[in-house]
This record gives sequence, C-alpha cells and structure tokens, in this order.
Amino acid sequence: MASDATFVDYVLEQMHGAGALVSRKMFGEYAIYCDQKVVALVCDNELFVKVTAQGRSFLDKASQPILLAPPYPSAKNSFLIQDQLDDREWLAQLIRLTADALPAPRPKKPAKPKEA
Repeated sequence: MASDATFVDYVLEQMHGAGALVSRKMFGEYAIYCDQKVVALVCDNELFVKVTAQGRSFLDKASQPILLAPPYPSAKNSFLIQDQLDDREWLAQLIRLTADALPAPRPKKPAKPKEA
C-alpha cells in the first residue's frame, strides 16, 4: 500500500522547526530530507527515522520505547515512530539530532557532455 500525500504533509508539519524539510516521492513511498539529508522514510503511512547514536540516546533519555522495524522488506531497521508523532517538539528534536548526526550528502558529479 502506498503512502498518501496528506499523511506526508502532516508528518512534515509535525517536524516543523527541525531544519529545511522536503519530501520526495519514491516508488509510491516518500523520503523525508532535513537540510538535504535523508532522515526518514514514510512507508505505508508510517514514519521510519534513520537510526543514529544520538537518536537512540534521545529516545532513551525521553523514556520512549524504541521500536525498530524495516520500512520495507530487506531494508535496515529504523526507528518506527507511532504515538509520538503527535508531539511536534519531540519529533522536531529527534529529526534535528538525526540530521546533525548524518554525514553531508556527497556532491553530485557534473554531467558528462553528450557526444554529437
């Protein structure tokens, strides 16, 4: 089942304040970018946040249960965010910590000129 854009818009709204947020549709699901880094996926209308040490520490300190699940078959486990999705400040902080922990995206290689 593909995710719907309304749910993705809601997720982005809940993350407001974490940084520059953008979603991109991919294969019927969505990738969530914060400051040009993929920090989360929305699959089957569920939010999966990339696992980082900072994110795990934040979840431990907040006494939140850590649910790990793959967003799609054969994917690495991610933090599955369920009940906490309605807590804007909490979610924005988790996304900000996750984005800060991830490496900067690699620069794109310039396109090769087409041969005539």
